[in-house]
Amino acid sequence: MNSSNSTPADNNAASIFARINRQIHDFWKALRNTPEAFRLVWASSRPAAITGFLLMPISAVMPAAQAWAGKLIVDSIVSVIGQGLEPAAGLKIVFPYLAFEFGLILIGSGVSQVRSLVDRILQSQLTNHVNTLIIRKAISLDLQFFEDPVFYDTLQNARREADIRTLAIVNSTLQMAQQVITLISLIALLIRFSPWLAFLVFAAAIPSFLSQSQYAERAFRAVTRRAPEARLLNYLETLLTGNGTVKEIKLFGLGEPLLKRYQDLFMQFYLEDRAIAEKRSAAGFSWGLLSNLAYYGSYIWIVLRTVVGAITLGDMTMFLSIFRQSQTSFRSLLDSLKNLYESNLFLDNLMMYLQLEPLLKTPSNGRIAPVPVRQGIEFRNVSFRYPGAEKDVLRKISFHIHPGERIALVGLNGAGKTTLIKLLTRLYDPTEGQILLDGVDLREYDLKSLHQRFGVIFQDFVRYQFTVRENIGFGQVDALEDMRRIRDAAQRGGAAPIIENLPASYDTMLGRRWEKGQELSGGQWQKIALARAFMREAEVLVLDEPTSALDAEAEYEVFRRFGELIGDRIAVLISHRFSTVRMADRIVVLSEGKILEIGSHAELLQLDGTYARLFNLQAEGYR
Repeated sequence: MNSSNSTPADNNAASIFARINRQIHDFWKALRNTPEAFRLVWASSRPAAITGFLLMPISAVMPAAQAWAGKLIVDSIVSVIGQGLEPAAGLKIVFPYLAFEFGLILIGSGVSQVRSLVDRILQSQLTNHVNTLIIRKAISLDLQFFEDPVFYDTLQNARREADIRTLAIVNSTLQMAQQVITLISLIALLIRFSPWLAFLVFAAAIPSFLSQSQYAERAFRAVTRRAPEARLLNYLETLLTGNGTVKEIKLFGLGEPLLKRYQDLFMQFYLEDRAIAEKRSAAGFSWGLLSNLAYYGSYIWIVLRTVVGAITLGDMTMFLSIFRQSQTSFRSLLDSLKNLYESNLFLDNLMMYLQLEPLLKTPSNGRIAPVPVRQGIEFRNVSFRYPGAEKDVLRKISFHIHPGERIALVGLNGAGKTTLIKLLTRLYDPTEGQILLDGVDLREYDLKSLHQRFGVIFQDFVRYQFTVRENIGFGQVDALEDMRRIRDAAQRGGAAPIIENLPASYDTMLGRRWEKGQELSGGQWQKIALARAFMREAEVLVLDEPTSALDAEAEYEVFRRFGELIGDRIAVLISHRFSTVRMADRIVVLSEGKILEIGSHAELLQLDGTYARLFNLQAEGYR
């Protein structure tokens, strides 16, 4: 038929058929994560998984067995009444059937309780297993991921209900298998009475299933789409309840304004969820009404068949029970399929996250980083641009750091100092050029051994809410029990006098997160962080604003002993304090990602360029 001759009705029918076909295709495609869910459950607890699998068939045949037992009881009672037997004789006939039904009830109850216990065990172990996978994946990923907001959306979606949805997939699959077995056993009995009733069981439940699946997908899409706003909601809650923000929140009167922003965002989510839930409930009620009409129509017909003597009273009892249970089982089967579909959508986020791979590759036979460093470090025409950025942060950087040399990086904020450190420690790779350690590109070294060669304290160092010993020992985690080494690092970092005055010395818990935790001042925390950097017997010590929180006297003491503390190691120092910078052997002056000047303090002052201008400005401020 020519397309020009097609009618609007034909086009509408084709459109509806195409939409249904697309929905069916998307539905089955969404189930692709089901095998992964079973693998996760199996890896979490094999004994619990096996127990759950073995108990499922027993639960599945219970409805048919109980319906048959009910028929036997009713028919035996009718027979006893018809024969006019004495109560004792009648009870003797009926009792075996009663005992049979009671035994089935006991078995069903026992199986149900064991399966419930297995579910609780699996839920706990699965939560641990999935969270471990998420955290381990995060550990393996590069810094680039954690500086990308999109990654946090991916992470949040992966963490949302991942363990619950994984177990829901397995349970839904097992319930589907159970309901299939139940339906087969029930319909084998029902079809003897009427094949049409068996067909009606299936037909009445399908529209409700299709409708509910559609709304399940809408709910999932809404939750996934608003991941950035959900992060904002969590951030606002942290701001309003966190120890680190409470002072400014109170003094600036930010509590109510931020709370209003929180409530507005929550209400936006609420209204969207409510609209979907209302439509879902209305559709469920409408299609449920159709299912109930089918049931009660069949009920009346079975009663009429009993009245005319076509079937016995026991048969009527059994068929009504079978029809009710069949309809319930089929509806449960479709609900399980709907839940399986919905949970697969959520699990898709977890699978997508777990498939992420680090961008910084370590060679399969990577070199072990050298000890000691003999030729130094060379930046050779290094340029770098952050992913998604429009311009380079560093451009054509070239200089050489000699073994044992102390280098200072100087420049205004945004000059590229911290980025250069990220490249040096191979948290990123250059966009162009090379960074060489003893004449070998950093990318040729084993990444773990390379990181072992660096001792680093960043400006935004971590304040671990653990003991003092752990805070320092984390600098070389495999020496966490070496108290001599920890004490030596504390001494070198200037933290020893602080620790001696703490209630439990090195076993004192730091931070206000825990009961009896001791909070330190910014300068005291910085000395702990310095000790952590000195904990590692590194070849290269990187100090990013290492004394920014120290008072003048403490800073002077640290740098009076700077050469002694560094020893013969390479030191790379970032600081805005020129009293610190002048102790370096050479100073690299950066501006807008380029090297403007390089030389010693005296040489740069004599050059009378950018460094001299900045130094004189800062010196003028102290006069």
